[in-house]
Amino acid sequence: MTAPVPCAWAPPDDKLYRDYHGQEWGVPEYDSRALWEKLQLDGMQAGLAWITILRKRESMREEFDGFDPEKIARWDQARIEKALSNPGIIRSPKKIEACIGNARAFLDAADAGENFSDFCWSFVDGTPILGHLKHYKDGPTKTDISEACSKALKQRGYKFVGPTIVYAWMQACGLYNDHEIDCPRFKQVQEFAR
Repeated sequence: MTAPVPCAWAPPDDKLYRDYHGQEWGVPEYDSRALWEKLQLDGMQAGLAWITILRKRESMREEFDGFDPEKIARWDQARIEKALSNPGIIRSPKKIEACIGNARAFLDAADAGENFSDFCWSFVDGTPILGHLKHYKDGPTKTDISEACSKALKQRGYKFVGPTIVYAWMQACGLYNDHEIDCPRFKQVQEFAR
């Protein structure tokens, strides 16, 4: 009998990828701010490899005020220009402007009494969906649920939240457990679900 092997998408020779896979990816996240941060990072990834985001994540957290929606919502053009001068982040004006707009959408919903975590988890009835993937390439790029969540986010004013981005975010935040079934993390992350 062979030992379980981690998911094939995280290259065995890339420590950053392996650490992300083995410590974060797929672990159910319930904190509203952390869920929002991860959604912004997935939006920043559009058109790029995820490893690019991982490599720049700490610089982005620093530049984006710890992904605090209240601080980002107040950014003006001078603050945007400051961010655009930082080579440690994704320097896309459209993505930065989307993040600012998304911060305002997050705060508007909170002011209306909506808890972002409850909103996110409502799409999976509060329980992670088990993917049962033999190989990650067998999985979809989007689902009916990610399409519904994407539509609801867009109705709230969010940008860079298409159904493929939303599905990747839902996987990363544990709303889907899409670890390969032979990966040791498949069963481990189930234990973190509420």
